[in-house]
Amino acid sequence: VQLQASGGGSVQAGRSLNLTCVASGDALSRYAAAWFRQAPGKEREFVAGIWWSSSPSSDDYANSVKGRFTISRDDAKSAIYLQMNNLKPEDSAVYYCAADAQYYSTDRNRYRNWGQGTQVTVSS
Repeated sequence: VQLQASGGGSVQAGRSLNLTCVASGDALSRYAAAWFRQAPGKEREFVAGIWWSSSPSSDDYANSVKGRFTISRDDAKSAIYLQMNNLKPEDSAVYYCAADAQYYSTDRNRYRNWGQGTQVTVSS
């Protein structure tokens, strides 16, 4: 599967952005998915994840974004979304979507399919 992320931008603190990751080449319903982010000089970190639609489990968040970010999926549109509200300067990073047909994980090393990243910059 190929992943294409979009929706990043530059906003002031307290504003919102909605990131989109569109999948092609395979049915998105076969994949668990997640968003990661990487700030300059830092490791790529887990932000939010979502299980397969058929799974009884649903979504999962890093503590730093819980209550502000929401991940969702629309398998019919082959898309994964990340709604980011009340953005903070520390949310500034390149955001990547990832998907895997075999595993759901918060560990970036488990994911075999990655999008190209979209930049989010939040100013105070």
